[in-house]
Amino acid sequence: MTDPVRLLKADRGHARNAGDPWADLCVVASISPTGEPRSRVLVLRDLDDQLALFFNASSPKSEEFKQSESLSILLYLHALKVQYRLTAAFTEVDSNVVAQSWKLRPLVPRKLDWLYTTYPQSSRVPSREALLDAIDRIPETTTAPPTARGYVLVPTEIERLDLDQPNGIHDRRRYTRSGDNWHEAVLIP
Repeated sequence: MTDPVRLLKADRGHARNAGDPWADLCVVASISPTGEPRSRVLVLRDLDDQLALFFNASSPKSEEFKQSESLSILLYLHALKVQYRLTAAFTEVDSNVVAQSWKLRPLVPRKLDWLYTTYPQSSRVPSREALLDAIDRIPETTTAPPTARGYVLVPTEIERLDLDQPNGIHDRRRYTRSGDNWHEAVLIP
């Protein structure tokens, strides 16, 4: 039986090798506290044998994640012409792992994470210049702020749509988790 998580990781690796800028990105859909749908592009990270999302707890998405026990995630690997749709539960990453992973972030995102401790993500600023000035005043550090968070994704369903078929008929498959096993179904595209 095909393990769709391994297949996804292999496809992302092939896409990365082909220079696909979307190989490490995904679109995450969630529900706002008022019940409205929200979606955003996030970096999809590999955490050992699992997939994970890292972000700052000051972000509105933190409250959105609390509205549901699962997320809807979309990946499109342009280089391969393959789309993935995941339904995934999520669990919080250990704070020590978050702290170590946080050190690998580029300088500007690290500074922004510290800025969020004073000005929550998505809050208003007087001007772009004020934002840039505030970021410039944040000292360089490799210590994660207390608001740094990570979530391991636990896929319960994965759909893979391969658009690059020689006969033009897309190959669409749904993988559904049952305990530790995956069940595969071929779907009409």
